[in-house]
Amino acid sequence: AGVAHRKNLGLLRKIICQESTKFKNVWTTHSASPIAYERGRIYLDNYQCCISSIAQEPRILYQKPKCSKSEKIEDALLLECPLGEMLPSPSDYKSSLIVLTVQNWLLRLSADSGEILEKIYLAGACCKFRYLSWDTPQEIMVVKSAQNKLPAAARQAGIQQSVLFYLAVFQVLPLSFIGMLEINKKIFGNSVTDVAVSNGILIVMHSMGLVRLYNFQAILEQFMEQPFDLGHEFNWNGQVGVVGKYPFGLPYNIKITDTPPLLFEASSLENAFQIGGYPWHYIITPNKKKHKGVFHICSLKDNALVNNTVTVTASGRVVKTRFNLLDDDPEQETFKIVDYEDELDLLSTVAVTQIGADGKAHLDFHCNEHGILLKSIPLLESWDVTYSHEVYFDKDLVLHIEQKPNRRFSCYVYQMVCDTAKDDECSSHEKTERVFCKKGGRIFEYI
Repeated sequence: AGVAHRKNLGLLRKIICQESTKFKNVWTTHSASPIAYERGRIYLDNYQCCISSIAQEPRILYQKPKCSKSEKIEDALLLECPLGEMLPSPSDYKSSLIVLTVQNWLLRLSADSGEILEKIYLAGACCKFRYLSWDTPQEIMVVKSAQNKLPAAARQAGIQQSVLFYLAVFQVLPLSFIGMLEINKKIFGNSVTDVAVSNGILIVMHSMGLVRLYNFQAILEQFMEQPFDLGHEFNWNGQVGVVGKYPFGLPYNIKITDTPPLLFEASSLENAFQIGGYPWHYIITPNKKKHKGVFHICSLKDNALVNNTVTVTASGRVVKTRFNLLDDDPEQETFKIVDYEDELDLLSTVAVTQIGADGKAHLDFHCNEHGILLKSIPLLESWDVTYSHEVYFDKDLVLHIEQKPNRRFSCYVYQMVCDTAKDDECSSHEKTERVFCKKGGRIFEYI
């Protein structure tokens, strides 16, 4: 199966990059609420409407009644079935959407129908959970609260707020509770401004640009007082209830009593910090305003600054390149988005040229190994560089989401089509063989 899948992706890459292949704008919609995209599904109206983009023209999968403000969804993650594992429920084998509501409910919805499959109550009014993220993609999920702030009257009375954030940690499929903890100034310092969890690392951001990293898995193991299972009764600190049920929610069972061992720290302008690559490297901006737009790539092993083998685009994204093909020229074109399509091994860039009041953008595909331009796709809609933009390249689909002022959102969908008009002298069979079958394969094997 793996061999066939790789062969199909190789065929798809060749089809995408051949000259006769075009991307046609097949659908456009506008909305007064945010538009989200997750693996072939477009979500509108605060996730109440789901549209499949895997068709010649997008079609509605489900449309739920308009929800009240108390049911508003704050954030969502797409959950996909792990391969080769036995799961407790048949519904676990299909894609689902994990959503977080404004009233601290965590819901698992069917990605195809919107049906509620699971409900978990997180906590009462003591905190407002607002963000979902992956610690380990499709394995460990973290739910983060908004920053905990005292009422104005309490602040004026001189009362200090030591707990800044709450984190609830879950393993997914089956959905199980690992623990809940707080990020406290008394443990991590008075200058803490934000926190994130990624790949087993707790990332704590401080004012003045300081970023500190801790071993998150070690924190969970060292400071967990007692494990709890969802749906089981508990007696905790004088409270008796059911884990994950209203009104008790989840027990705060991970209490950090000492500052954990520091793994690494760096100082960067506006806490801008990225880590990755092989061997490990990190990217920072020197912590002075005059250095805004300057990026340093350093070795994690010895903090040594890497020589000039990395290009940074005007949008602040980094492209690893040994070539000069992707350099920005602000007076002509500006790179706004750079991404990597791992299944097709293509580097995609969105470049914008400002022509008077309007900007024109095109999505380019480059060979990831050599940087050579393989394909350029013009985006027909105008591109205002002052707006917020997201562009997704998902196999045979290109999707552009734009946020305009006053919360106006637009979504433009482009589908791959093969233009063979120039080859009229060939029979359809000959065109199929010539255009699609580069190495003796047949296109229907992919379809």
